[in-house]
Amino acid sequence: MSDKKTLLIEKQNSEVFLRPRFSIDLEEGYETVLNHFSDAFKKKEIDFRGNIVDGHIFISVSKKEEHFWSPQLHLEILEKGENKSELKGLFGPKPQVWTLFMFVHFVIGISFLGFCTLLYARISLNESIVFPLIITIVLPLIWILLYFLGKIGKDTGKSQMKDLHNFMINLI
Repeated sequence: MSDKKTLLIEKQNSEVFLRPRFSIDLEEGYETVLNHFSDAFKKKEIDFRGNIVDGHIFISVSKKEEHFWSPQLHLEILEKGENKSELKGLFGPKPQVWTLFMFVHFVIGISFLGFCTLLYARISLNESIVFPLIITIVLPLIWILLYFLGKIGKDTGKSQMKDLHNFMINLI
């Protein structure tokens, strides 16, 4: 790493998102930044696991500290010129958790559309609308509940997010 102190300006998106994003302009080249991370991951005494694939860096907490809501930090380094690069970061749950979360959202969304169609058909046929009406009301409530569960999960992993962020900042 360089001995000179550099000013890092981190641009963050709103805190409303379940998967916070940020970007940092760096005064180091693409290869140099990748080497910082590569060297750090080879050390045994760090509390994080990581791997690098084609300029993408994935950092996770150690196995002993990991729980269902543990975050993962995905970094992408973009070359912006000679000795300049941009680091883009994305915090999110482990890919398995995110896939499950999105699958459940998809099932609820498709079910909602199906029950809206059933509700319309029952209204058109002058049949009982109680069941499709109840489900059409309950599904958006479940959707809202899932959003808040995601927020709770994000808050549960917030200290680990800060640890991952501090680890990244110390390396760059």
